[in-house]
Amino acid sequence: MIGKLLTSDFLKIKRKGLWFLTALGPIGVVALQMVNYGIRRDYLLEQSEDDWGYYLLNVHSFTPLAIVLGIAILTSFIASIENETNAWKQLIALPVSKLTVYLSKFTVLAILLFLSSTILMLMTLAYGVFLDLGDSTPYMEIAKFAYYPFFASLPILALQLWIASVCHNQGIPITVGIFGVIFAYSSFVLPDWMIWKWPSLMNQWDEPVINVMLGVGIGILLYIIGMIDFARRDVK
Repeated sequence: MIGKLLTSDFLKIKRKGLWFLTALGPIGVVALQMVNYGIRRDYLLEQSEDDWGYYLLNVHSFTPLAIVLGIAILTSFIASIENETNAWKQLIALPVSKLTVYLSKFTVLAILLFLSSTILMLMTLAYGVFLDLGDSTPYMEIAKFAYYPFFASLPILALQLWIASVCHNQGIPITVGIFGVIFAYSSFVLPDWMIWKWPSLMNQWDEPVINVMLGVGIGILLYIIGMIDFARRDVK
């Protein structure tokens, strides 16, 4: 049944612009570096002996903002599709549990974000090679900077989906998402326990993998809480 629900959800977003938004985020992040290096390439290359490392840090400086904003927009869009067509009642009327419906929504969003991270990795690699930053291409570092923020942002995804699913007025999750973007922008001053800091991969131990583990663990916890709350509520 989950397979049929996933197919149905992907069909619903087919002409809603979500695929465009999924690609727009990572393309925009790398495009900013295209402008940055296009204008002052020589200056940037003088800032560090590790050209690839410095380039990846520049790309990553915008990645958390794009992820947090993208999560807010995508979750609100998916919930709005159901609200506009009154599809929640139709879904619940089917011989399928609310838990499965919620799982399908979360899975679709996770797939979109994972695809976005993959596009970011490929775009980052392609432009880095174009800049000729060195013969030793750090493939593992590129993959880490692309996928680590995705896993670290799972709690934000779970929280935003929870809010968007239970609020008929999508202004509320969008507002929460805007505050999330502000928090992500200010991540360098946030305490390590705030989930909006985790996609930046910064922590007091200087170990990005800690953010990833926290993201996966707390993400699962928030997903379960949101799923149970969604299942207990009456569909309007």
